[in-house]
Amino acid sequence: MSGGKEEKLGRKGRAAVVVLGDFGRSPRMQYHALSLARQASVEVDIVAYGAFYSPLCYLREPVHSYSHNGTVSKQWPAIPRIVSKIFYPMVLLFKALFQFFTLFWFLCVKIPSPDVFIVQNPPSVPTLVAVKWASWLRNSAFIVDWHNFGYTLLGLSLGRSSHYVALYHWFEKYYGKAANGSLCVTRAMQHELAQNWGIKATVLYDQPPEFFRPTSIEEKHKLFCRLHKDLCHPPGVHDCVSAGTMELWNQDIDETLFTSKVDANIFLKPNRPALVVSSTSWTPDEDFSLLLEAAVMYDRRVAAILNEDGLTKEEVLWKETNNGKEILYPRLLFIITGKGPNKEKYEEKIRRLKLNRVAFRTMWLSAEDYPLLLGSADLGICLHTSSSGLDLPMKVFVVEFLQQLKLNAVVDMFGCGLPVCAVSYSCIEELVKAEKNGLLFSSSSELANELLMLFKGFPDNCDVLKSLRNGVMEVGSSARWDTEWERHAKPLISKVIYGEL
Repeated sequence: MSGGKEEKLGRKGRAAVVVLGDFGRSPRMQYHALSLARQASVEVDIVAYGAFYSPLCYLREPVHSYSHNGTVSKQWPAIPRIVSKIFYPMVLLFKALFQFFTLFWFLCVKIPSPDVFIVQNPPSVPTLVAVKWASWLRNSAFIVDWHNFGYTLLGLSLGRSSHYVALYHWFEKYYGKAANGSLCVTRAMQHELAQNWGIKATVLYDQPPEFFRPTSIEEKHKLFCRLHKDLCHPPGVHDCVSAGTMELWNQDIDETLFTSKVDANIFLKPNRPALVVSSTSWTPDEDFSLLLEAAVMYDRRVAAILNEDGLTKEEVLWKETNNGKEILYPRLLFIITGKGPNKEKYEEKIRRLKLNRVAFRTMWLSAEDYPLLLGSADLGICLHTSSSGLDLPMKVFVVEFLQQLKLNAVVDMFGCGLPVCAVSYSCIEELVKAEKNGLLFSSSSELANELLMLFKGFPDNCDVLKSLRNGVMEVGSSARWDTEWERHAKPLISKVIYGEL
């Protein structure tokens, strides 16, 4: 064994996790940091933008953050929409140069010398260039975690035929091949990297960490108490949820929209709305209009089935909560979590909808409340599609061409025992098993049909929904991030650092 390897084996290792984006919206890289500290027993430095509250708050191991709120310079300002297409590529070029020198300074000067850099891709330029040069100067290894292909994302704004996209592709391929090791998110991407890029990658599927789990009835009640005002009385909103909860405004915490507490017993209300959750980064690769159109279809079809055409939302609510009869289809409350560039655009569209049985709430939740909400919901919706067709929904989780950073939407939902309806594309079936743990759809009409099928007889007689939830629990009980990381990522990292097999 060489003297360098002996020296590395004789001391505690060190890794740098690099994200040229908001670290709070990159759960996969957060989980890498957690696992490096806990499972590989190395010290971890994080070089990233942002300081959003993240699952790292659960960590007690040595993780050091270098963010723009601490020592890293602020992010490049958003490019105004009025900038013409002629100047847009030039602005991207200057932005890449600015980010390169800033990132290179931090990797070479600001942080201690690591044994390995683990870098998220995309963005590829200038990230891979800066990390490769820094790893050479500091005699470190570097591993690329391929979430998607950066050139395909740039092609969304400039067009696939652009010379800038071709140049970006060259940089991504050249510096991607220069890495000491690679991880990727799907077998389809692994095949693409091997066949057309000459890169051997290890598949590391996204899996939920241990704090994503089904929510107990007590936790649900406490959560809905905390969220009561946001759910039932958002400013300027009057819909089928807010109209029926005015009497709860001044009551004590024994009753919420979904739960009631009698003495020491908590139970779910039989006339509660069905809770549907979708996590989004409000970016172009998530067509939110699909969900809005499906919601309108559900509302209109249920009105026709229940002979409610012409009724106001108050009359619909009274019919559901006061006539003592079981309602065939419930009200739906969609909670949309996340932040992003298209959020205000779709919020305005939501405000213009005229719905009697459907309501929407847009929220940003803390790291503690987000898993609890998923574990309290009845169904998850994933609208993510892929620019390359080779990645899976990663919350997926933002600005300009960094919008590919997704919250781990579907993965987190499965961890909480929540079945999912997801947009169908080429490799989504590696994650969502149709009619086993979820359903797939390609249009708003298909999604509306699935909502009608799943929620017919809610809450007690919706057999298809219960079957999907059982399927999620069967698969999810054995699939966790720690297990996946130990089996696939840790051997690669140990091999790269220490030369171990």
